[in-house]
Amino acid sequence: MTLARTADLVADARTRGSGVLAFNAITLEHAEGVLDGAHRAGHPVVLQVSENAVRYHGLAAPLLHACTALAEAHPATASLHLDHVTDRSLLEGDLAGVGSVMYDASTHDDATNRDLTRQVCAELHARGLFVEAELGAIGGKGGAHDPGVRTDPGDAAAFVAATGVDALAVAVGSTHAMTEATAALDTDLVARIAAAVPVPLVLHGSSGVRREDLRAVIGSGMTKVNVGTALNVAFTSRVRDLLDADPKLTDPRRYLGPARDAVADLVAGLLDDLLG
Repeated sequence: MTLARTADLVADARTRGSGVLAFNAITLEHAEGVLDGAHRAGHPVVLQVSENAVRYHGLAAPLLHACTALAEAHPATASLHLDHVTDRSLLEGDLAGVGSVMYDASTHDDATNRDLTRQVCAELHARGLFVEAELGAIGGKGGAHDPGVRTDPGDAAAFVAATGVDALAVAVGSTHAMTEATAALDTDLVARIAAAVPVPLVLHGSSGVRREDLRAVIGSGMTKVNVGTALNVAFTSRVRDLLDADPKLTDPRRYLGPARDAVADLVAGLLDDLLG
C-alpha cells in the first residue's frame, strides 16, 4: 500500500472527532508488529522513529528506508513520522518516506522555543512536511521537564500563532516512559486547549494512562496519541519469558518473532479499545 501522509490521517481523525494512534519503532520487529496490529484492527496508524532510535542505530537513513519499504509493502495504512528531533542536522539528511516531524525545543526557554520552532516550521513546510511541536512539560525525557506543569490554553494558542505548527503536544498530566498506567489526565484542560487552539492536539506519554482515560481525552479533543513504552514492555516481556524458559535458546528468530507478535497484539488491542 502507498505510504500515507500524517497530515491526512490526523485531519481525517479530527474531522470525525476521533483519534489516530502513533507507535514508536526501534527495531524492524517493532515496525512489523505495529503494521500487523494495525491491519488486524483495520485502523490507520502513524509509525514513528525517534531521534533516540536513530542514535541507537547510528544512522537515520537505513531505519527510515526500512520502515518506508515495510509500510509501502504492507496492507496496513500507515504514515512515517520522525519524533522528538532536537538536533536540526538530522533534518538535513535523507528522510526517506517521512511525512511529518516532531521538533522538540521544549528544553529551551519559551522565547527560544518559539523562535527555533518557527524557523524549523518554515524550513519543513517548504519541503511539504507536517510539523508537530511541544509546549509545556510532558515529563520523563531525561529530567528536562517538571511532570507537574500543565499547558495554559492561552499560551498554547499564542505558541501556535507565533510558530505556524501543524499539531501541538501539550502537557495535561502524562509522563514519558511510564511502565504502569497510573497517570491522571486533566480531561477538562484538554477540552479547553482544544477549544482555544486551531490545530490538532497530541498526547505524549500515553503508556502511563488507563485506556478509559485515553478514550475520554480523545473524546475531549486529543487527536494524535503517541505510544512507545507500552510496546517495549510487551516486546521485552515476551523475550524474557522465552529466554527464561529455555536457557539454550540462541536463534533470535525464535524469540524476536513472538516478541513482534506481542507488539501486534498490543497494537490491535489498543486500536480496538480506543477507536472501536
